Amino acid sequence: MPTQIMRQYMLRRGDEVLATTGHDHRNRVVVVDVQKINGDDPAAAARRPDFGSLIASYPERKLKLETGRPAKGGPELTRRAIDLIAPIGYGQRALIVAPARAGKTMLLQAIVEGVAINHPQAALLILLVDERPEEVSEMITWGYGEVVASSFDMPAVRHTDVTEMVLERARRLVELGKDVVIVLDSITRMARAYNTVERGTGRTLSGGLDSSAMAKPKAFFGSARSVAPEHGGGSLSIIATALVETGSRMDDVIFEEFKGTGNCEIKLDRSLSEKRIFPAIDVATSGTRREDKLFRPDQLEHVYTLRRGLQQMPS
Repeated sequence: MPTQIMRQYMLRRGDEVLATTGHDHRNRVVVVDVQKINGDDPAAAARRPDFGSLIASYPERKLKLETGRPAKGGPELTRRAIDLIAPIGYGQRALIVAPARAGKTMLLQAIVEGVAINHPQAALLILLVDERPEEVSEMITWGYGEVVASSFDMPAVRHTDVTEMVLERARRLVELGKDVVIVLDSITRMARAYNTVERGTGRTLSGGLDSSAMAKPKAFFGSARSVAPEHGGGSLSIIATALVETGSRMDDVIFEEFKGTGNCEIKLDRSLSEKRIFPAIDVATSGTRREDKLFRPDQLEHVYTLRRGLQQMPS
């Protein structure tokens, strides 16, 4: 892509470009003319806002997950429970706090299926970082959304490159007023990759985490936002998993860095999953900030009553 054309059409990283190509004097394939940018007229690219200037607000449109049909990845009850206990809206920054063997993968698959079925207009991106190859294959064969993955047999720089590519693509779509949902597994391993790749400052936190390694992972998670209609509309929802109780001090530090940065938290309880109770959601510690914007007033009172009853039940 010649620099002149990039400047002429104000192209940004993550743009999808339809162009005609030719050959330069060295017989290399180069872009000659741009026909479409992100499926639209090239002139529209010059009028779009910059993602950083979009004003974030609390989500007001609910990302309903319950489908009313049997689920492939676990019971339909999983999606119903999320809708009532920790509802997710367009533009949510949701953190799934998951110890090992607590049903994390099953929960993610239920969320992905609910988004794909109920909200087909939203661009669904599934980002798997440093995961097992068989889990990557399983998610691809699942058939929902666009899966972008870098398994654990890939170098750390590949993990970070894939992460940044997905984020920039999502930002370009939001600039056009579209709704994007990123499901990330996991933000812990993403931070580990940046800790390996980023040039350190020389200051090391507890657990061996460099003090500068969290900057880009936090920028990724912080990109989730709901944009008000008067500012162009659109939203970027990020639903990410954070690994806890792994025995790694670094993982604990990473979780503490992200704790409180989201506006929705779903905590899984291993003791429930060991009893084969799914979804293993800890009702007392899970919830959504400003959830009143996602429920009607008459619904909200019933939801509060339900939660009080669930919290009083013996574990």
